[in-house]
Amino acid sequence: MKNSEDFIEVLGARVHNLKNIDVKIPRDQLVVITGLSGSGKSSLAFDTIYAEGQRRYIETFSAYARQFLGGLERPDVDKIEGLSPVIAIEQKTTSKSPRSTVGTITEIYDFLRLLYARASDAYSYETGEKMVSYSDEQIQELISKDYLGQRINILAPVIRSRKGHYRELFEQIAKQGFVKVRVDGEIIDIEKGMKLDRYKTHDIEIVIDRLAIDETENTQKRLYNSILTALDHGEDVLMIIKHGDKKERYFSRTLMCPTTGISYPNPEPNNFSFNSPKGACPVCNGIGELYQVSIEKIIPDKKKSIQAGGLIPYGAYKKNWAFKQLELIAQRYDFKLSDPIKKYPKKHSI
Repeated sequence: MKNSEDFIEVLGARVHNLKNIDVKIPRDQLVVITGLSGSGKSSLAFDTIYAEGQRRYIETFSAYARQFLGGLERPDVDKIEGLSPVIAIEQKTTSKSPRSTVGTITEIYDFLRLLYARASDAYSYETGEKMVSYSDEQIQELISKDYLGQRINILAPVIRSRKGHYRELFEQIAKQGFVKVRVDGEIIDIEKGMKLDRYKTHDIEIVIDRLAIDETENTQKRLYNSILTALDHGEDVLMIIKHGDKKERYFSRTLMCPTTGISYPNPEPNNFSFNSPKGACPVCNGIGELYQVSIEKIIPDKKKSIQAGGLIPYGAYKKNWAFKQLELIAQRYDFKLSDPIKKYPKKHSI
């Protein structure tokens, strides 16, 4: 025998088309109300159960708050028991748009975006590891603990896998007082007029400091200052490399993959919105569909010639401006419109 707490019990509902309806609705289950048009489905769900749940919720507010909300009339029903605070997804008529979904129409999407931004855990898209973030003091503690008694290089990443010669960048780094950089895994001195192969991708880090880690006050103070400088030049990310080693370790104030060093900015609700430039797919711009030309539909049969209608959008040969232009192209590249498309010179064919 189920308890009364397992049901929402409605007794004597008389809203609109309902005629003294008594009904028990099981809780914690998906319940569907069906019936003919005008039988009172919406009257039961929205105008009775939802309206009473909303009214009871507003009654918990102070008298001062209720004056701004206005009063809600009690639905015409004898008694409703087992009712919790409720929300309703309203029935709306909307225009068909790829930017309009069930989530956006009902505004549930806004709550989900806030939930993901504030309560979710971020993971690296490269390694699947959980992203981490540190304060400046935590970074100092970790470096002091993990590299105690070792000589390290503290670096600030400024270029990641981008092409260019970076002559101006090296000049700017030198003007700031730095004498060494790490280019594509190799630490080198900055020289006047120094530049890289502009057609290759490069990784560039500024060598902020080189020091041996110990627990003395002077070393710890120098380490902390170097960390602040590296984070400032590396946009909140720094790298540590042991002397004589090439394996990097990354530390960041923002969300960061501990292995690869890729970092995310702290998430905001618009990062999870396909209607925002910050959250939309860069390929489809949040639409979810791409409109592209299909060569197979334009030229379904390459055995046909253009003259015989091989180009579907043009159709069969006609004496018009478009075909005149095609004839000029054929003369220029030494083929005929009467030739099958598959026999056109490869460098001029689609």
